[in-house]
Amino acid sequence: MKKLVIYYSHDGNTKFIAETIAREINADITELKTKKTMNASGLMKVGWGVRQLVSQSEPVLCAMEKNPTDYDLIIIGSPVWTYTFAPPIRTFLKNYSMLGKKIGLFCCHGGQKGKTLENMKKLLDGNMIIGECEFLEPLSYEKENNKKKAIVWAKKIVNE
Repeated sequence: MKKLVIYYSHDGNTKFIAETIAREINADITELKTKKTMNASGLMKVGWGVRQLVSQSEPVLCAMEKNPTDYDLIIIGSPVWTYTFAPPIRTFLKNYSMLGKKIGLFCCHGGQKGKTLENMKKLLDGNMIIGECEFLEPLSYEKENNKKKAIVWAKKIVNE
């Protein structure tokens, strides 16, 4: 079975989990990158993110290194922005058909996942979602426990 981990990460938490999963299950990995980047932090970053979410923004993505249609299992990861997934994930989900693929979803958050995974599933209606998982601030809160959790979850969904 060919496996691909696709993720968007702003602060590195989602990247850390995505890389852990890909390494553990011997999957290819690709990061979603936007053509226009925001290098703000703190309240500036929050304000920018809220504007993106409220406007239902679909930022233009750079060309992907891997084509999801070539894979059997696709694992998608997003940071949580204001209780939902980051706008680059919306662009990806709306532009790439993954019907017939097994899909796993994960998110990284600073306290609450909100409706992140549920909202991702809405855009994946008709697909086979085989697992989902959330991670609390993987880089700064119990890094090793989050890593172990990612490994256990990844092994589980590969065997679904």
